Amino acid sequence: MKITGIESVVLNIPTRKPMALELPEHRMVVATIATDEGLTGLGYSLAFGGGGAEAIQVYLETRLKPLLLGEDPLFVERLWERMYRADRGIKRQGVAAYALSALDIGLWDVVGKAAGLPLYKLWGAATDRVAAYGSGGWGPYSLEDVIGEAQHYAALGCRYYKMKVHHPDPRVNRQRVEAVLKAVGPDVRLMVDVNQRLDVLGNIRQAQFLEDLDLVWYEEPVLADDIAACAEVARSIRIPVATGENNYSRFEFRELCERRAARYLMPDVCRANGFSETLRIGRLAAAYQIAVSPHVVHELSLQVAGALPNAFLVEFMDWAPPDLFVELPRCEAGAFRIPERPGHGMALVPGAEKKYRLV
Repeated sequence: MKITGIESVVLNIPTRKPMALELPEHRMVVATIATDEGLTGLGYSLAFGGGGAEAIQVYLETRLKPLLLGEDPLFVERLWERMYRADRGIKRQGVAAYALSALDIGLWDVVGKAAGLPLYKLWGAATDRVAAYGSGGWGPYSLEDVIGEAQHYAALGCRYYKMKVHHPDPRVNRQRVEAVLKAVGPDVRLMVDVNQRLDVLGNIRQAQFLEDLDLVWYEEPVLADDIAACAEVARSIRIPVATGENNYSRFEFRELCERRAARYLMPDVCRANGFSETLRIGRLAAAYQIAVSPHVVHELSLQVAGALPNAFLVEFMDWAPPDLFVELPRCEAGAFRIPERPGHGMALVPGAEKKYRLV
């Protein structure tokens, strides 16, 4: 089998309220891989808020695509290494990692279709059902918005909900968290997300206002680049730390593990150099007794979580419009059944590319 073509496009995806109060749109960099045997693979990366999508597509088209044309798509590891090592002067983070991720996801989609298996079974299944947590609660939300969103996810059976703690006054953040806890009742536990907004001392102070609320985790306390600071926060507060959505390789995650900087790791398959590297990260975490909870794009993350015994939850952020994907997995009783279709199981609705294409 040979790769005969790769077509890429940027899609502009509007979001619904209340998410639109913080992020009015996302952009998807979509890559479709064609082969001489008629199999195609769909890969994509999701650029939150749209940032950098055009640059990701340019890097994909000019630096990575030429490395794959004419190659056998079943040799995923060899092609991954070729892409990862191609530009030694550009670290495999940010734009480069998003681009590589889209192509790696597409390659694995071809492999799964060739094998006639969903990827989680191809990789060695651990489960066919993964629990989810509802996610949102952005800073611009009114308290009524946060409570309404949390109750929406609770009505779907989700026993966990994550909200932001973005107010500069930690007492206000506590009041918002307490109000949500009261609204959803004792059967739903909360996580909070700082989104890299504080320094070490700011996080210690914020966590002190939340430590008695039995939170599942305290997420991304400091800049993702500063692993030493993250480890200091983890040692200093009484809530387990989660991080990793803005870390890109097993080497960064190894340092997070070695420094005991988190109890939950959150690689994003669209950022962490694709399925290939995300699986390596998950298996590395297992050696440190650390749980893995993949970041967003649950429709793809389910395949990874289904193959990892140390997977905890997938993040359910209801970002995709109903006319974007064919058979988007449904959350039922707080969990997702992993799609059984060969490959990763996702396909764009006919006409979606035309409707959402960035002009």
